[in-house]
Amino acid sequence: MFRIGVFSKMTKVTIKTLRYYDEVGLLSPCYVDQATGYRYYTASQMPRLHRILALKQLGFSLGEIVDALEHDCSTEKMIDYLENKKQFISKTIESEQKKLKQVVNYLKVLRQEADYMSYDVILKELPSVIVASMRRVIPNYDAFNEIYPEMGAIMLKDNVRCTTPECCFTIFHDGEYKEKDIDVEICEAVVVPAPDSEKVKYKRIDGVPTAACIIHKGPYSTIGMSYSAVNRWIEENGYELAGQPRECYIDRIWNKEDPEEWITEIQIPVRAKK
Repeated sequence: MFRIGVFSKMTKVTIKTLRYYDEVGLLSPCYVDQATGYRYYTASQMPRLHRILALKQLGFSLGEIVDALEHDCSTEKMIDYLENKKQFISKTIESEQKKLKQVVNYLKVLRQEADYMSYDVILKELPSVIVASMRRVIPNYDAFNEIYPEMGAIMLKDNVRCTTPECCFTIFHDGEYKEKDIDVEICEAVVVPAPDSEKVKYKRIDGVPTAACIIHKGPYSTIGMSYSAVNRWIEENGYELAGQPRECYIDRIWNKEDPEEWITEIQIPVRAKK
C-alpha cells in the first residue's frame, strides 16, 4: 500500500484531487489508519483512476463519471455512455460551428463597415442618356440575375446598339433601400432607340446636376453598408436627397464570377440644404 502522498506522485494527481474523489465517491482509499488518519492506496486502484481521468478528458462531468463507474459497470454499459457522449459532443460541435459562422460573418460586416467609412464619396454630374428601360417589382436582389439577361435578349432581337463604354444602371423608385419587393427600373444606355415593346421601353433619362457617389465592392448582401455610409456623408455634409438613387454596375456577374469582385457605384441625387 502507498500513502496518499506517494500515490499522488505516482499518478500525477494532486492530494487535493484525490481527497475530493473520495468525497464524491469516485475513488476511496483502500485503507485509512484510524489512529493517524493516513490514507493508503494500492496499485490495483490505478486502472480505475486512469479511467476517471480519461473520462474527464473526454468531457464527462464528475457526476457523469460517478454514474458511469457505479458498480464497476460492464464494457457494454461503458460503450453506451461513450456513444451518448459522442452524440452530445457532435451536437455541441454543430451548434458551435453555427455560432462560429455567425461570428465570422459579423466580423466581416463590421470590418466592411469600417472600410466603407474610409471610402471616398464624391459629387458629380450624371448626364442625360437614352436608355432601354424595363421596370419591375422584384422579390430580392438575386432577381437581377434573371432580369438583365431577359432584357439583353430583347435588345439583341431588336438589333439595338449599346453605347461605348456600356452604361448599365438601375433606378430605385422606392426612394429608399429595401431588401424585398423592390420597385426597380433597369436601364441600358443605347446609341439609337428602337420601337417600344411590351417589356422594354426606350426613353431619355434626364441628367442629374449633382449626385453623391460611392463605390461598393462585393456582393449585394452587404450593399446596405455602402448605402449607410453615403447617406451619413450626405447628412453630415449639408446635403439632402433630390431624386431616386441609382446603382451603376461596373463589374458584375457578366464579367466577374466571384461576387467579392463585383463593383457597383451607388449614385444618389442631392442638393445643398437651404
